[in-house]
Amino acid sequence: MSDRLPPLDQCTKIDVQSLLDGLEQYRPRRHGWTWRKQVPGQKMYEFTYHETSEPLKQSVPLPAAHYFDNIDPQPDCVVTTEIASGRPEDDIRRMRMAAWHGADHIMVIRTAGQSHIDGLLEGTPEGVGGIAVTRKQCRLTRRALDLIEDEVGRPINYHSYVSGVAGPEIAVMFAEEGVNGAHQDPQYNVLYRNINMYRSFVDAAVAKHVMAGAGILQIDGAHNANATAVRAWKVMPELLVQHAINCAYSRSVGMPAEQIALSTVPPDAPPAPCMRMDLPYAIALRDLFGEYKMRAQQNTRYMEADGREATVSHVLNLMISRLTSADIQSTITPDEGRNVPWHYNNVAAINTAKQSLVGMDGLREVVKIDRENPELKDRVRELKERAVLFLEAMIDDGGYFAGVEDAYFVDSGEYPETHDDGIARDSQGGVAEGTIVPRADDYMAPVCHHFGENHLPEGLEHACDLIGGCTLCDDSLVPFTDELDPEDNVNVRLTQTAELRERGLIKPEVEWAGDGIVAVTMFLPVSDRLAEAAALEIGRSMNLSDCEVINKQVMHPAEGTLIELKGRLDIAIDPATLVIPDLPEVLTDEEIRDFVHERGLTAVAATVGEDEHSVGMREIIDIKHGGLEKWGFGVTYLGTSVPVEKLLDAAIEHAASIVLISTIITHGDMHRRNMEKLADLAAEKGVRDKLILIAGGTQVTDELACSWGMDAGFGRKTHGIDVASFVVKTMRERGM
Repeated sequence: MSDRLPPLDQCTKIDVQSLLDGLEQYRPRRHGWTWRKQVPGQKMYEFTYHETSEPLKQSVPLPAAHYFDNIDPQPDCVVTTEIASGRPEDDIRRMRMAAWHGADHIMVIRTAGQSHIDGLLEGTPEGVGGIAVTRKQCRLTRRALDLIEDEVGRPINYHSYVSGVAGPEIAVMFAEEGVNGAHQDPQYNVLYRNINMYRSFVDAAVAKHVMAGAGILQIDGAHNANATAVRAWKVMPELLVQHAINCAYSRSVGMPAEQIALSTVPPDAPPAPCMRMDLPYAIALRDLFGEYKMRAQQNTRYMEADGREATVSHVLNLMISRLTSADIQSTITPDEGRNVPWHYNNVAAINTAKQSLVGMDGLREVVKIDRENPELKDRVRELKERAVLFLEAMIDDGGYFAGVEDAYFVDSGEYPETHDDGIARDSQGGVAEGTIVPRADDYMAPVCHHFGENHLPEGLEHACDLIGGCTLCDDSLVPFTDELDPEDNVNVRLTQTAELRERGLIKPEVEWAGDGIVAVTMFLPVSDRLAEAAALEIGRSMNLSDCEVINKQVMHPAEGTLIELKGRLDIAIDPATLVIPDLPEVLTDEEIRDFVHERGLTAVAATVGEDEHSVGMREIIDIKHGGLEKWGFGVTYLGTSVPVEKLLDAAIEHAASIVLISTIITHGDMHRRNMEKLADLAAEKGVRDKLILIAGGTQVTDELACSWGMDAGFGRKTHGIDVASFVVKTMRERGM
C-alpha cells in the first residue's frame, strides 16, 4: 500500500517503478471528494486575506513572491489542471509539478473513443493523445497522488470521465479505485457521441447511483455546447436547460445536491465585449442553480494557439468567477488551441488562476454587481425567460428525446430563433441502440448501490451479504489485470528511457520523458505564409526534426511575422561533463558594515553614455532597495547619460574607492567602448590600482565586463549584497 512507500523527497524525482511494484495489492486510502479548508482573515506577511484556504506545506510561489517574503497564498476554491499526455508515468510527474503550484483537482482526459467502448477496459494500452480509462492507470495515478498530497500537505482530487456505453462499469471501477470526481452527463453522450439516447439515460441512472454511493463529485458536460456551437454566445438559454435536465435527472436517481457541480463556461471571448455579455449569464446561472456547486471553466471555443491571448481570456473569465462564485476553478492553457499538451503550460495556467484569484481577494467587498442596473437586470431576466420557454416548448413537443430529434440543441440562434443547424439524433438509432433489456419480474442483483427495482429478501443489512460481499464493501475482492499489450505498456516505455534516469542525462522535454522537444520563438520579416515555410527550413538547419509551426502571429502583412516553432532535438547532456560555477558567496550584514565603517568607503555611480535608464542602478545603491547605503557606503550618484570622463573625475574628486557604471547592451557596442574607455582613462590618470571598477546591466556578464577592463560585471537579478560582498572580498585580497 502507498503508506509503505517512503515519502517523496523534494530533491528526488518520483520513482514510477516503485509505484508499479506491488500495485496489485494497493488500495486507495481515501474515497469521496474533498474541499479546501477556507481560512477567512488569514494573515501572511503584511497582508490579511479574505478569500484564501490553508497554505501548502511545500509549494512553488508565484515569481513575484520574493518581494513579499515568498508567501504563497492559496485561493479559497479548488483549482483544476487537465492532464492529457497519454502516458501515466509522465502524467504522474506533471501532477506533482501542478500540485506544487496549487492544483488539487487533477483531471485526466480519456481518448475520444472511450465514449464508444462498450465495456470496461482491463489490461489494455494506455492510448495516445488521451488516456483510456483502465484500472491500472487509475490505480497507479491514485497511488502516486497519495504520496504527492502528503508532500504538499493537501488532499488532491483525482477525476476522469464516466461516459459512453461503458459508463456504469467505469463508475463502479472509479468507486473501487478511489477516483474522487467525474464528468457524467447523458446529454453529452447523445449530442456529441451519438450514443442512443435511451441507452445513455439508462446507463446514466446506474452510473450516477454508484457515484452517489461512493461520494464521487459529479460535474456535468453542458459546457460542451459552447465548445461546438457556431455562435456560442447565442446558446446561453440552451446551456441553462442542459444544466437543468442533468441536475433534475441526477437528483431523481438518488444523487444528493452537494455532490452535483455545474460546469459553467462564459460563452464568448474578446474581441467580443465578453464581460458585458457573460456576466448576466453567470448571474442567471447562479440564480437558478444556487443549491449546486459551480465549476468555472474557461471558454475554449475561440481559443487560438497564442499564449498571451489565452491568458487574457483566462483572466477575464476568472474575474467573472470572483464576481459571482466558483467552488472549483478550472485552468485552460494554449495547448487547447495547439493540441500539444505540455507540462509547463499546465503550471502556467495554474499560476494564472492563483495569481488572478489571490490578486482579486476581497473584490466583492469593494466592487458590487449592480443588480438594479436596467440593462443587466433585464438581460438576466431575459435569459431565464428564454430558458424556461425553451424547456416548456420541448415538453410540449414530446419531451427531451423528441426535442433532440427536432434538433433543439447546439444551434447558432438564441431561442426561439433557429437557423436549422442544431444537432439532430434519432431516438431509435445511434451507438448501442436496441441494447436495453427489460428486467424480469423476479429480477434480483445482490450488489450494493444498485439502481432500480431489485427483489431482495427482507432483513438484509447489505445487498451483497447474499454473495459474501461485493467489491464496493470489501475491497479485497477488487480484481486487477495488468497490461496485456507486449509493446505498448508502462514497463516497456520505462525501459526505453532507463538510461536517462540511471545516468541522470538531461534531455529537453515538454510532454513525455526523453521526447527531445524544444520550442523556438523567432521573428521573420516576411508575410505569414512565407514566414511559416522559412521557419520550418530554419528549424531543419538547427538540426531539429519533426518541425512544426505551433503558433504564428502577423505583426504587419508586409513587415513581419512572429513564429513559434517546435521540433525534436536528438541530444542528451551528461551532467558529469558540465562545469557549473559556484554560486558567489555573500558576506553577512555585520561583516560588510564593519569593513565599510572602518574604512569610510565611498563610491560614485552613474549610467554612462546616452543611456537614460536609472532603475537598476537605484536598486543597487539606494538604502530603500537594500542597496550599498544599507551598509554605510557613501554613494554619489551622478544620474543618467553621464560622460565617462565626468564620472572618473568625480571619483577622483570624492576620493572614491568604487566606480559603478550601468549600461545596456547596444548594437553599436557602446557598452564595450564605455567600459574600455573607463579602464583606459583610470590607467592614464594613475588611479586604476586605487579603484574597483564595476559594470552592471540586464545583459552584462562578468566574463565580458572583465575582458573589457572592469573588475566585475553584474547582470540580471543582482542585488546590493552581491556587489557589497564583492567589494569587501576584493579589497581584502588586494590589501586596499
